[in-house]
Amino acid sequence: MRRIFSGIKPTGHLTLGNYLGAVRQWVEVDQHQADALFSVIDLHALTVDHEPARVRRLSRQAATLLLAAGLEPARCTVFVQSHVDEHTRLSYLLECTATDGEMRRMIQYKEKSARERATGGSVRLSLLTYPALMAADILAYGAHEVPVGDDQVQHVELTRDLAVRFNQRYGRTFTVPKAVRPAVAARVMDLQDPTSKMGKSHAETAGIVYLLDEAEVVRKKVMRAVTDSGTDVTYNRETQPGVANLLEMLAACTGGKPAELAEGYTAYGALKKDTADAVVELLRPVRRRHAELCADPGYVDGVLREGAERARGLARPTVDAAYAAVGLMRPA
Repeated sequence: MRRIFSGIKPTGHLTLGNYLGAVRQWVEVDQHQADALFSVIDLHALTVDHEPARVRRLSRQAATLLLAAGLEPARCTVFVQSHVDEHTRLSYLLECTATDGEMRRMIQYKEKSARERATGGSVRLSLLTYPALMAADILAYGAHEVPVGDDQVQHVELTRDLAVRFNQRYGRTFTVPKAVRPAVAARVMDLQDPTSKMGKSHAETAGIVYLLDEAEVVRKKVMRAVTDSGTDVTYNRETQPGVANLLEMLAACTGGKPAELAEGYTAYGALKKDTADAVVELLRPVRRRHAELCADPGYVDGVLREGAERARGLARPTVDAAYAAVGLMRPA
């Protein structure tokens, strides 16, 4: 069976965009068709200034939400990245395989470092080197496929390059993975800025639907969504990005097609109401299950502990082999 690895970073509360763009694919498809590992990649949250207590809180919340969304421990492996030491062990070897130029060419490094400097902040070295850690996340498990969005494809390509280079220099050690675009994923944009992705780390939250938002909060955010000039409801991302975003959200929630759904509306208000209702109903069981899991913290702890044990067992032989391949002595 093919193996896949994917993860989610605890840098903010999970959003509707996270769910429709990634998590639903994991739940409905990936955990049933592959040996799948899903991780809360908490070490990646340390590349920028952060509050330790918030990282811990968001890491647990993310893990609980993944289970609430429908990931089944009997079918897949759910764990927290920092609970498996092999990630950081392998990361250093891959830093020794990568070049400075490769790291500095990463688009996310360029964008994030520019934002840090613009606000007078300092850029952490880990922001430059974290693609090596991301590569370690993937290569440690011999993953064949990595479901990612467009913004992460470059990192998977770097992972492929590092795997090939390591194998050529030191002997075949790693499976060379490929990035895959989830077939059922939906792109969800910010309700107040429909040209930007709905992101969990954004400072402005009025256009972001969080998975744990109360129903009335969801409705209020959707009803206040930015639309476009004119009154016609048509599906065109270029000329009507606001309306297109609502249609895509409605389609993702109901299984329809945006262009076909547009034909049933003559006013923005009705479209907003139906979209709000659909989102509320989609998230209702997730919120209910999340509340149940929060009332049983021992269950979540057990899932994460068993997940880390299995992940460790899968990763250790590969990482040990990599250490031997580069010439490091085995412990006595």
